[in-house]
Amino acid sequence: MSLYDRKPMNNYGQYAENSFVQSDMALVSFVKQTYQLFAGSLLAATIGAYIGISALGGVVAQYYIGFVILEFALLFGLFFTKAKPGINLLMLFAFTFVSGLTLTPILSRVLGMPGGASIVAQAFLLTTAIFGVMSIFALRTTKDLASMGKILFIALIVVVIGSLINLFLGSPLLQVAIAGVSAILFSIFIAYDTQNIVRGLYDSPVTAAVSLYLDFLNLFVSLLQLLGIFGSREE
Repeated sequence: MSLYDRKPMNNYGQYAENSFVQSDMALVSFVKQTYQLFAGSLLAATIGAYIGISALGGVVAQYYIGFVILEFALLFGLFFTKAKPGINLLMLFAFTFVSGLTLTPILSRVLGMPGGASIVAQAFLLTTAIFGVMSIFALRTTKDLASMGKILFIALIVVVIGSLINLFLGSPLLQVAIAGVSAILFSIFIAYDTQNIVRGLYDSPVTAAVSLYLDFLNLFVSLLQLLGIFGSREE
């Protein structure tokens, strides 16, 4: 007879293994939900942008500030309702739809340029390619990107302040600089948020999805501005 019974240890090992498996399955489900909601958000924004350009261009232009305020109100509302099933999805898709509407002015301006449709397509394809590359980088790198959070946040504040200043200055050169920095910043944000998602650092797939959506949206707008500015100079 053995000096001690190994069954409890075996049972504990089996329990621990089952716990890890269940944890991994929960994370996989979380990531799957996140990207499904992200895809749905892109679709809602696309519908919003299409409606804005085709039917509500004048309304959006006239009440643009109101639409922007509504957009931010929905975003804040989304974070307050992230734990309320049903309502959080309604807020997510309402926010992304309205954010698509607020793209109407810049899309209309670029589409009004010679070759404008090609510029929009290039910006979207570049955004998609960068999103894919940075996502793969986030999954494969051994570097902990979470340590970059404070630096990224400070850089974001600088970009926002610079954008507000340029609203009054109207400097094309400063706009190019801001758009270039923003493109780099949100490319890094894609990797940062992707790694945080796969490591289970988000408490809701809704907030995880909106983080990815905002990264994608801001990168797209930055590239659209750059391509639009340089495209107009070539004419």
